[in-house]
Amino acid sequence: MTILDHASYSATDVTIESRQTLFRGFIQVEKVSLKHRLFHRKDFSPLIQRELVHRPEAAGVLLYSDQQQRFALIEQFRVGAVNDPVSAWQLEIIAGVLDGDESPESCIRRESLEESGCEITELKHLFSFYPSAGACSEFFHLYVAEVQLPEHGGVFGMPDEGENIQLHLFDYSQLEALFQNGRLRNAPVIMALQWLAQHIQQR
Repeated sequence: MTILDHASYSATDVTIESRQTLFRGFIQVEKVSLKHRLFHRKDFSPLIQRELVHRPEAAGVLLYSDQQQRFALIEQFRVGAVNDPVSAWQLEIIAGVLDGDESPESCIRRESLEESGCEITELKHLFSFYPSAGACSEFFHLYVAEVQLPEHGGVFGMPDEGENIQLHLFDYSQLEALFQNGRLRNAPVIMALQWLAQHIQQR
């Protein structure tokens, strides 16, 4: 076994001493006291305290069409980017949180209808990952789907959930400009569009 196949340590190499809930709302914040195994040593770390932000599991999808030579992104206000020097309105892929024991695929199909009006039949899974494991428990499932895109964008979302979402349609020829102009500011959209760039080259 190498690091390519298996992590250096497992869940049994962490000892949780205590967990204290600091805040409970749409997200939950805990103070966790723990010890963990140290590299190349037999003993554990000293007691460490960390704040842990719990967010629901989430999934997202990049919609594209080889036939139309286009792809879709959404734009919406994001409080996490409220201090961004350019804009708190971020370009993103369609995404949402899983509802209870909902599967990532079901979540994506629901969100695609709500945020773009597009119906998805087939999905391709790219990665599942922790976007910010240094402080947040969120686990994100990233997909792509080839669909029939609408001719024009529009405003979508669920107003009763505070959503106000603009759907944008881009030509494949605009992909490089998006990578260069600084408008892509979150990991899922960058990862998905990097996949799309490779996909276009391999066609």
